[in-house]
Amino acid sequence: MKVPFVHIELDFPATHNTSSPPPMELLQGLGIDPLYVGKSAHSYLVEVASEADVRALTPDIAVLARLDTARVIVTSRAASAGFDFISRFFAPGLGIAEDAVTGSSHCSLGPYWAEKLGKTDLVGYQASARGGVVRVRVQGARVVLGGQAVTVLRGELSETVGQR
Repeated sequence: MKVPFVHIELDFPATHNTSSPPPMELLQGLGIDPLYVGKSAHSYLVEVASEADVRALTPDIAVLARLDTARVIVTSRAASAGFDFISRFFAPGLGIAEDAVTGSSHCSLGPYWAEKLGKTDLVGYQASARGGVVRVRVQGARVVLGGQAVTVLRGELSETVGQR
């Protein structure tokens, strides 16, 4: 039986980063020279020079685990046709060396790239081993993320107020 893909969208709060000097552990752990480093409450957002730099990254996860925040997003403008930006997501502080496709990182990437590129509808590619495409629409203080999904379970919830 062939399982059909469906497109879904989820609406989240936008996450904004503030320009921040990079801590030594971030630079050592990534082994790169960033164009920009920003920080939010939970993540560092690091822009590098090229898509090739993002793809070739081999971070030292043990060093990144010593950071004061659990998550690191590395991004650049995309060189591949059909994408606006490319990224990878590392969260050694949460026990995740590299995540395949990360919605929460796109809540930061959306506003960041929308401002840089001057557009609110974007397509990002997360270049993990599995990889994935995330459509991002920035709407003020919100970010709508879209992508493909496979239905694995259908059900119905019923409300039984006052019954025991």
